[in-house]
Amino acid sequence: MTLTQLKYVITIADAKSMNEAARQLFISQPSLSLAVKELETEIGIELFRRTNRGVVITPEGEEFLGYARQVVEQYQLVEAKYVEKKNEKKKFSVSMQHYTFAVSAFVEMVKQYGMDEYEFAVHETTTHDVMEDVKNFRSEIGILYLNEFNQKILTKLFQEYGLEFHEIFQCGVYVYLWKEHPLAEKKKITLAQLEKYPCLSFEQGANNSFYFAEEVLSTYEYKRLIKANDRATMLNLMVGLNGYTLCSGIICEDLNGSDYCAVPLDTQEQMMIGYLSRKGMPISTLGRKYLEEVAKYRDNVLPM
Repeated sequence: MTLTQLKYVITIADAKSMNEAARQLFISQPSLSLAVKELETEIGIELFRRTNRGVVITPEGEEFLGYARQVVEQYQLVEAKYVEKKNEKKKFSVSMQHYTFAVSAFVEMVKQYGMDEYEFAVHETTTHDVMEDVKNFRSEIGILYLNEFNQKILTKLFQEYGLEFHEIFQCGVYVYLWKEHPLAEKKKITLAQLEKYPCLSFEQGANNSFYFAEEVLSTYEYKRLIKANDRATMLNLMVGLNGYTLCSGIICEDLNGSDYCAVPLDTQEQMMIGYLSRKGMPISTLGRKYLEEVAKYRDNVLPM
């Protein structure tokens, strides 16, 4: 296996075409196909499937590609620093379920480090994609929650993906709603009281399993349920339809504004907020700083 072969694989995956990749690499298509075939034989897996519409990367190829990108990126950093004498920006990326506090922690980290020497990326996405991003090196850290219902299944997936889960804090379950909602002044809210209002749930795409739901009590039969894929839409639905969602109760008014509140749900359910990382890989300086900022929200956990 050579660095050149890894670059070939990355170019093919990005171009989604053997001919286009060969053109970008300034080599013949037969030479590129032969190089990939030799690599596939060496590692014992099929990286691409050839179709009439081009090439499609296999699931095994996706995993290999994650490692390949990491190796090539690290090589480019070394080359830029010691061979070309460039001052390449250091990179940090985090993927997360839709947690305002996790975004707020990211904002604080960026403010402290600035963007002159660093390149940052943040991905608010589905539960499955949080795991995939960390597995495939798209993100160094993934933020999500576990509870009694999903812990066994997700922990098994973490092990299969070569990931480790680290607890940051535990919290109760809260109803997040508009301050003008009819139930906003309650000290506690029951599921029965919520029945006539729409429950808002984050869409999980093709991986729409109960275990991947970002909201606890995912198996409860809600009479009214609306799925959305971003926080801005959720907030609009809270105002327009008196909708609600279930959350950790940690409120960040700096980002979401002061028009919303969190009221304890009458349940014994608990959420364990934590982060995913690649097994055996040390956390970078930027990663450690980000986790320090997230950990500060322990003090914002509301009493039940």
